[in-house]
Amino acid sequence: MAGLSRSMLACLHTGQLALLAILVSGGIALQILACALYNNWWPMITVIMYVILPMPLMFFMGSKTTSLMSSDGDGWVNFTKFLTGASVVGSIAVPSILKHAGLIGWGALAMELSSFLIFAVAIVWLLQMSNEDGYAMF
Repeated sequence: MAGLSRSMLACLHTGQLALLAILVSGGIALQILACALYNNWWPMITVIMYVILPMPLMFFMGSKTTSLMSSDGDGWVNFTKFLTGASVVGSIAVPSILKHAGLIGWGALAMELSSFLIFAVAIVWLLQMSNEDGYAMF
Protein backbone atom coordinates (compact mmCIF):
# COMPACT_ATOMS: atom_id res chain seq x y z
CA MET A 1 0.00 0.00 0.00
CA ALA A 2 3.02 2.27 0.34
CA GLY A 3 3.31 2.63 -3.43
CA LEU A 4 -0.19 3.97 -3.97
CA SER A 5 -0.84 7.66 -4.35
CA ARG A 6 -2.75 9.62 -1.76
CA SER A 7 -5.86 9.89 -3.95
CA MET A 8 -5.86 6.13 -4.61
CA LEU A 9 -5.66 5.44 -0.86
CA ALA A 10 -8.55 7.85 -0.23
CA CYS A 11 -10.59 6.08 -2.90
CA LEU A 12 -9.78 2.69 -1.40
CA HIS A 13 -10.84 3.82 2.07
CA THR A 14 -14.05 5.31 0.67
CA GLY A 15 -14.83 2.03 -1.07
CA GLN A 16 -14.22 0.09 2.14
CA LEU A 17 -16.54 2.41 4.06
CA ALA A 18 -19.19 2.04 1.37
CA LEU A 19 -18.93 -1.74 1.59
CA LEU A 20 -19.23 -1.53 5.38
CA ALA A 21 -22.38 0.57 4.97
CA ILE A 22 -23.81 -2.04 2.58
CA LEU A 23 -23.04 -4.81 5.07
CA VAL A 24 -24.71 -2.98 7.94
CA SER A 25 -27.79 -2.11 5.88
CA GLY A 26 -28.00 -5.76 4.76
CA GLY A 27 -27.94 -6.83 8.39
CA ILE A 28 -30.69 -4.36 9.23
CA ALA A 29 -32.76 -5.61 6.30
CA LEU A 30 -32.41 -9.21 7.48
CA GLN A 31 -33.41 -8.14 10.99
CA ILE A 32 -36.58 -6.45 9.72
CA LEU A 33 -37.37 -9.34 7.35
CA ALA A 34 -37.08 -11.83 10.22
CA CYS A 35 -39.90 -9.94 11.87
CA ALA A 36 -42.03 -8.94 8.90
CA LEU A 37 -42.04 -12.23 6.96
CA TYR A 38 -43.26 -14.24 9.91
CA ASN A 39 -45.59 -11.52 11.28
CA ASN A 40 -43.90 -11.75 14.67
CA TRP A 41 -42.03 -8.80 16.12
CA TRP A 42 -40.37 -10.60 19.04
CA PRO A 43 -37.03 -10.89 17.19
CA MET A 44 -36.75 -7.09 17.27
CA ILE A 45 -35.55 -7.42 20.89
CA THR A 46 -32.17 -8.39 19.42
CA VAL A 47 -31.76 -4.82 18.14
CA ILE A 48 -30.97 -3.80 21.71
CA MET A 49 -27.90 -6.04 21.62
CA TYR A 50 -26.89 -4.72 18.20
CA VAL A 51 -26.99 -1.18 19.58
CA ILE A 52 -25.04 -2.17 22.68
CA LEU A 53 -22.40 -4.13 20.71
CA PRO A 54 -20.27 -1.22 19.40
CA MET A 55 -20.83 1.07 22.40
CA PRO A 56 -17.98 -0.25 24.60
CA LEU A 57 -15.61 0.03 21.66
CA MET A 58 -16.55 3.64 21.03
CA PHE A 59 -16.61 4.77 24.65
CA PHE A 60 -13.75 2.93 26.30
CA MET A 61 -11.17 2.20 23.61
CA GLY A 62 -10.66 5.83 22.67
CA SER A 63 -7.62 6.43 20.49
CA LYS A 64 -5.48 3.67 21.96
CA THR A 65 -3.67 1.42 19.57
CA THR A 66 -4.13 -1.73 21.66
CA SER A 67 -6.09 -4.44 19.96
CA LEU A 68 -9.06 -6.27 21.39
CA MET A 69 -7.35 -9.52 20.44
CA SER A 70 -4.25 -8.92 22.58
CA SER A 71 -3.92 -10.25 26.11
CA ASP A 72 -2.42 -7.09 27.58
CA GLY A 73 -4.19 -3.87 28.47
CA ASP A 74 -5.32 -1.77 31.36
CA GLY A 75 -8.57 -2.05 33.28
CA TRP A 76 -10.68 -0.12 30.78
CA VAL A 77 -9.51 -2.27 27.87
CA ASN A 78 -10.37 -5.41 29.84
CA PHE A 79 -13.77 -3.94 30.77
CA THR A 80 -14.36 -3.16 27.08
CA LYS A 81 -13.52 -6.76 26.16
CA PHE A 82 -15.96 -8.02 28.80
CA LEU A 83 -18.85 -5.79 27.66
CA THR A 84 -18.23 -6.63 24.01
CA GLY A 85 -18.21 -10.34 24.80
CA ALA A 86 -21.39 -10.06 26.86
CA SER A 87 -23.23 -8.28 24.05
CA VAL A 88 -21.99 -10.85 21.50
CA VAL A 89 -23.27 -13.70 23.64
CA GLY A 90 -26.54 -11.83 24.14
CA SER A 91 -26.92 -11.33 20.40
CA ILE A 92 -26.81 -15.09 19.92
CA ALA A 93 -28.67 -16.04 23.10
CA VAL A 94 -31.75 -13.81 22.71
CA PRO A 95 -32.97 -15.36 19.42
CA SER A 96 -32.09 -18.85 20.69
CA ILE A 97 -34.13 -18.32 23.85
CA LEU A 98 -37.02 -16.93 21.81
CA LYS A 99 -36.94 -20.04 19.62
CA HIS A 100 -36.74 -22.33 22.64
CA ALA A 101 -39.73 -20.56 24.19
CA GLY A 102 -41.70 -21.07 20.98
CA LEU A 103 -42.10 -17.36 20.27
CA ILE A 104 -40.30 -17.47 16.89
CA GLY A 105 -39.86 -20.12 14.21
CA TRP A 106 -36.81 -21.67 12.59
CA GLY A 107 -36.84 -19.25 9.67
CA ALA A 108 -36.80 -16.19 11.92
CA LEU A 109 -34.00 -17.75 13.99
CA ALA A 110 -31.93 -18.37 10.86
CA MET A 111 -32.46 -14.80 9.67
CA GLU A 112 -31.60 -13.41 13.11
CA LEU A 113 -28.36 -15.40 13.31
CA SER A 114 -27.37 -14.49 9.76
CA SER A 115 -28.04 -10.84 10.58
CA PHE A 116 -25.74 -11.18 13.59
CA LEU A 117 -23.08 -12.80 11.41
CA ILE A 118 -23.21 -9.88 8.97
CA PHE A 119 -22.94 -7.35 11.81
CA ALA A 120 -20.02 -9.27 13.31
CA VAL A 121 -18.16 -9.30 9.98
CA ALA A 122 -18.73 -5.56 9.64
CA ILE A 123 -17.43 -4.82 13.15
CA VAL A 124 -14.36 -7.03 12.75
CA TRP A 125 -13.64 -5.42 9.40
CA LEU A 126 -14.04 -1.96 10.93
CA LEU A 127 -11.59 -2.86 13.70
CA GLN A 128 -9.12 -4.17 11.12
CA MET A 129 -9.48 -0.99 9.08
CA SER A 130 -8.88 1.18 12.15
CA ASN A 131 -5.57 -0.62 12.80
CA GLU A 132 -4.23 0.35 9.37
CA ASP A 133 -1.86 3.30 9.03
CA GLY A 134 -3.44 6.56 7.97
CA TYR A 135 -6.97 5.54 8.90
CA ALA A 136 -8.13 5.80 12.48
CA MET A 137 -11.74 5.69 13.52
CA PHE A 138 -11.39 4.51 17.12
